[in-house]
Amino acid sequence: MPILDDRIFEFFSHSPDQTRRLGIHLGGYLRTGDVICLEGNLGSGKTTLVQGLAQGWGALDPVSSPSYVIVNEYRRADAQRLYHLDAYRLENAFDAEILDVDRMLSDGPLVIEWAERIKPILPEERLWIVFKYTGMEHRSLMLRAEGGRFEKIVENLRRKLYGAF
Repeated sequence: MPILDDRIFEFFSHSPDQTRRLGIHLGGYLRTGDVICLEGNLGSGKTTLVQGLAQGWGALDPVSSPSYVIVNEYRRADAQRLYHLDAYRLENAFDAEILDVDRMLSDGPLVIEWAERIKPILPEERLWIVFKYTGMEHRSLMLRAEGGRFEKIVENLRRKLYGAF
């Protein structure tokens, strides 16, 4: 990957609160049909980011990991829905198709933990975020925009968090 690439934004989080705040900023940009793909080990901060995303999007419901129910829905005051899918227990992309991902995308944004497990059925336009441990509570989050809309979101996040370049 090139070092200077406008489609990529690396964020270093020093606490769960900082990860949540990044999610709040990102959540403010989400709209129906958006796909946010999260990749990282267990405990790397994926659900923490989703807590912020949901808050920034305006969810009324508390966020929890959908590991056992596979999909959580969060509501907003305007009746919109945010979908939170955990693909960890899915065997393959076919299992995700049964969940009707297309319907979810027509109803609201979709955030997917363990997205790499169902990559073949995902839209090509998406934001891919890879989480890596860098210390006890420290994480590196590599945001990669795939498509024009997400390139603009990454650019806006970069400006909001670090100022103009």
